[in-house]
Amino acid sequence: MAAYTLKRCLGAVKVIRKCGNHRFIARRCLLSTPYTDTKLWDAREKDHQNLALLASLMDRTYDRNFPVSSLSISRFVDNISSREEVDQAEYYLYKFRHSPNCWYLRDWTVHSWVRQCLRYGARDKALHTLKNKVQYGMFPDDFTFNILLDSFIKDEDFKGACSVVEEVMLQESFNLPTTQILSLYALSNYLATKPELSMSEERALGASLLISGLKQDGSIGLSAQLLGCALLGKVEMGAGIHAVFRGMPLMWTPGYLGRALAVMERVAAAPGDGKLSKDAVDYLEGLLQDLSSASDSSSGEDDESGGEEGKKEEEVDEDDQAERDKLPLYASRFKVLSGQLQSRGKVDPSPLQVLVSSLVQQSLASAEGPDMEQYQRKVGEWEAERQQLIRREKEMKERAEEERRAHQAAKAAAKQG
Repeated sequence: MAAYTLKRCLGAVKVIRKCGNHRFIARRCLLSTPYTDTKLWDAREKDHQNLALLASLMDRTYDRNFPVSSLSISRFVDNISSREEVDQAEYYLYKFRHSPNCWYLRDWTVHSWVRQCLRYGARDKALHTLKNKVQYGMFPDDFTFNILLDSFIKDEDFKGACSVVEEVMLQESFNLPTTQILSLYALSNYLATKPELSMSEERALGASLLISGLKQDGSIGLSAQLLGCALLGKVEMGAGIHAVFRGMPLMWTPGYLGRALAVMERVAAAPGDGKLSKDAVDYLEGLLQDLSSASDSSSGEDDESGGEEGKKEEEVDEDDQAERDKLPLYASRFKVLSGQLQSRGKVDPSPLQVLVSSLVQQSLASAEGPDMEQYQRKVGEWEAERQQLIRREKEMKERAEEERRAHQAAKAAAKQG
């Protein structure tokens, strides 16, 4: 029922999609060409390698139980030139992650890996290694997250984009305004497709909306917080608070529906022009109605089944049961707050998707500039570090060669003596 309610509340978005203005917004809701351009990255000094020889060298090194250097895996990724070589690089990234040198996977190697995946049509590989970050060591920086997220949005793969947003949320990387805007755009557009959501998807979307919403001021941030808390509250009511926060950067204290109502109360009491989108308020209303109906049905079944259900009741966590018992209070409090919001003009009739699209028009272009300046500095720092590693490697090889020759000379002198 709650999933149906979400569909009903977001249904109006379909009408908006038909207008020319929204199509214009959708096209602009992408990072600019200079932002995603590869010229700066490709301008780095080349370190050409034969991948077959490099792969053979790494294999022999691993077979002898010696560590492979971060420079070797970086060279392999940088020299990818086909889709097949992307698969080979994935294998060596996995091997490197499970080697003694696993902590030294360079940030520029992660960035290069994502760019190579996008260049050779292997975006699924980038997402796979990102979702399995512990196995591959994929912890991208904000800029790298952005170009991957943008790629999914350009293709209108909003489910894939939300998978990237989930990783941004888990890594708590909503630092850049561009990341916040792109994430909210992906989330709102995915919800507008009226997806059938599993509990784990509701949890991920709810956490992403809540945390990204906390980074935004005004109606968009407040509406995202409300919808995020509502989705998390649904999970909490169905499976308990432990199912909400486990493995998530979330509060472990119960009461996510109460937090959703607190957002409404804060907006109703605030003197400014902050509003809540109607679809977010309507979703919470429908959710409370569905949960109340389910609770009433469950109570009736308990009365009929008697002792067996009593045993099941004992298995419910005490805090979780206390939160479920607050449902009638939440429902009545919602009616009061909803009335206050309506009377004070604090409900925006525009769906969250449209509000975010408007934010894109107003803010995305100006937010790109600082990102690009920071990226340019970062590429310079990465390149300086890479060149330093190359010089150090050369010095170590020269020293090893000198030691080898000295050892051979000593052996020859010993034989002559």
